Amino acid sequence: MKTTVHPTAVVAPNVRLGEGSTVGEYTILGRPPRGKKEGELELVIGPGAVIRPFTTIYAGTRIGARLQTGQGASIREDNVIGDDVSVGTHASLEFGNRIGSRVRVHTGCFLELTQIDDDVFLGPHVVFTDDPHPQCPAYLDCVKGGVVRRRARIGGNSTILPGVEIGEDALVGAGSVVRHAVPARTVWAGNPAVQLKEDIRDLACFVGIYPHAYAWLKDLPERVKKETATP
Repeated sequence: MKTTVHPTAVVAPNVRLGEGSTVGEYTILGRPPRGKKEGELELVIGPGAVIRPFTTIYAGTRIGARLQTGQGASIREDNVIGDDVSVGTHASLEFGNRIGSRVRVHTGCFLELTQIDDDVFLGPHVVFTDDPHPQCPAYLDCVKGGVVRRRARIGGNSTILPGVEIGEDALVGAGSVVRHAVPARTVWAGNPAVQLKEDIRDLACFVGIYPHAYAWLKDLPERVKKETATP
């Protein structure tokens, strides 16, 4: 498969771009981060990437296959990103993120020092904070990003405070401010966020297609499988 790079794109010599990739207008790939020289760090992007116009990806990052970016996305140094990840328009991945595969990072999200496991969904403008007391001179001693476990979903315009963990299959409603850990499969919402449901299976499928809103998940606990099995 042929790799296509638009004439206006800037691709540094230290970039390893996988075959079959498409690089759009005015994209910058391999820019050195502050304090590093040109070519000192490598940028690796796997095959089949679609990198849309005005995206900037810094050197010192490693990305798997089939990356998709929206226009104006920014991915800084020291990010490790898996396969089949989408980074939306004007989303900002600052330094130090660890992102699994099949993750959807929607428009306008902000992540720094955040761990995102596989199959996570982040709605538009989700923000992860990492500084408990902004402008504290001991910032580097206590900075801590959030953790989002496998298949969790976070609704648009939510804010996750420093060090908060969102459990596997959990759901955070839109506009929430999450101050405390969210247990697996629970439903939380509000400012500050509070628990609304003990299990995502308590959410109705309002169209009536499934017995409950997440009955289509393949590996929920056995007790849920029995209740949602088709006769």
